[in-house]
Amino acid sequence: MFILPKTKTLLRSSLFLSSALFSQAHNVSEGYQKPTDPLVIQNLENWQDLKFGLFMHWGTYSQWGIVESWSLCPEDESWTRRKPEHGKSYFEYVKNYENLQTTFNPVQFNPQKWADAAKKAGMKYVVFTTKHHDGFAMFDTQESDYKITSAKTPFSKNPKANVTKEIFSTFRNEGFKIGAYFSKPDWHSDDYWWSYFPPKDRNVNYDPKKYPGRWENFKKFTFNQLNEITSGYGRIDILWLDGGWVRPFNTIDPKVEWQRTIKVEQDINMDKIGTMARKNQPGIIVVDRTVPGKWENYVTPEQAVPEKALDIPWESCITMGDSFSYVPNDNYKSSQKIIETLVKIISRGGNYLMNIAPGPNGDYDPVVYERLKEISGWMDQNQSAVFATRSIAPYHDGNFYYTRSKDGKTVNVFHLDEKADYRSPSTLHFTIPENCNPKSLKVLGLPGKIQWKKTGSSVDVQLPEQRAGLKYATVIQIVQ
Repeated sequence: MFILPKTKTLLRSSLFLSSALFSQAHNVSEGYQKPTDPLVIQNLENWQDLKFGLFMHWGTYSQWGIVESWSLCPEDESWTRRKPEHGKSYFEYVKNYENLQTTFNPVQFNPQKWADAAKKAGMKYVVFTTKHHDGFAMFDTQESDYKITSAKTPFSKNPKANVTKEIFSTFRNEGFKIGAYFSKPDWHSDDYWWSYFPPKDRNVNYDPKKYPGRWENFKKFTFNQLNEITSGYGRIDILWLDGGWVRPFNTIDPKVEWQRTIKVEQDINMDKIGTMARKNQPGIIVVDRTVPGKWENYVTPEQAVPEKALDIPWESCITMGDSFSYVPNDNYKSSQKIIETLVKIISRGGNYLMNIAPGPNGDYDPVVYERLKEISGWMDQNQSAVFATRSIAPYHDGNFYYTRSKDGKTVNVFHLDEKADYRSPSTLHFTIPENCNPKSLKVLGLPGKIQWKKTGSSVDVQLPEQRAGLKYATVIQIVQ
């Protein structure tokens, strides 16, 4: 993932980010450009209907149970620290890290198992890390031998060795939209971290203007890998580009702390990349994270939910556990917390991209399947209030959160209680949106008629004694 200096702890400890910090960190206060391509506009509209997606960070690093890629970065931050048992010096550590390629053999890899569980839980799109910052390709690139399909990698002998292809085809067959995560920086490439110089931080370790030929080689390398992904792996709906420090120097916002660390030009020619991607995949959504302009088709707060509704397309990427990468015995969020987060996100007009990290054996932790099964029960009951909805004022009022159907005929009101295991109260009193004229009302999951009364701009709902089936939230659906 893309990590903001000095804010990582904040983002991981709270699912809420102040609107000021959100705007600064993700460049949404200014600069968003609405796409003009009709196919992209339609794809974005369809994507906003999906609401709940699966993110997967997976690579050789899962064998050590450490943060994805970042321990290679020589920045003195808590998430980049290296364990002494993996190498006494920095360079010994890098050698041992890259040697993980020779032991990576996730023989339990079964994308159908993942797709089945995710689909039942209501997830409708998947974004998979085809290559993270460490440069290890989880696809059969012809540009590098640092890849899962290399003869150096034991799993290359497996018929499912090209895991990106297997994941994309399996999830696509189950009706998912497909997203390809790709890191623009590549810390394995000698044309990004040139071995002539030691790496200094996350950025390129030489001045591209001083060595234009080397930078041009890196641009070609990146273009060619993205061409492979967008031309050889079936229909791709989203190109999700991480590593926002690889950007034109003139796009740096000096008000944003991490962007002030970028000292040299790192223009990778997004116009050329984006045009190629759209030629290969007409209508593809391009997400050039944190670089405002025509190639950031939606914005992506990380481990955070904006406090207020946004009027541009957005998606929160948040981990099910504490980490984006696999960590043994990770602290997985409860199903109630996941549902609460989903409700908050959709009430503010966003999508929830929940990250689940496969382990070195090629499967999820058993706890993950328990959570997905619990979520699936709630989704079966309440999906009509979640999918193909949009935000509606007042968005959030006390313990109540609101969405509406796209045609405006239905208003959905979610009641949450974050202080304890959810218990639905016997009565619910809430404000309804302006100009909402209820004709009928039902509580999803409860059969029969519900007693309710509208008084001015408020509604009172009397729930029956038997309401044990209302887990995690109570959802009231109002037909106008």
